[in-house]
Amino acid sequence: MRSPPRSRRYRRICIETLTWDRGKELAAHAQLSVDTGVQVYFADPHSPWQRGTNENTNGLLRQYFPKRTDLSRWDAEEIDAVAMALNHRPRKTMNWKTPVETLNEHLISVQSAGVATTH
Repeated sequence: MRSPPRSRRYRRICIETLTWDRGKELAAHAQLSVDTGVQVYFADPHSPWQRGTNENTNGLLRQYFPKRTDLSRWDAEEIDAVAMALNHRPRKTMNWKTPVETLNEHLISVQSAGVATTH
């Protein structure tokens, strides 16, 4: 039997909903929902507290890329290095674990829950 497409496989395990800002770059939200099954919600205007993780991540990104930075100046390797640094940075909301650790623990727990044991 063939595995489901990667986006659907990870969506089932990791993502149920997204809460987005109201920017024009998110106009394709309906197609994203159709393609992945992820429910998309929009924050109310001028309500950044409804997107706490997003706002926190924006602040972390600003340490590397100040506001209005032209990202075309950076190559994919440099941007990947920033993503790696942020994904290995402990977060208070994750009980001081990194996003990588948290995701790995979740994937292991989901995989374990789906496997029958003889114990």
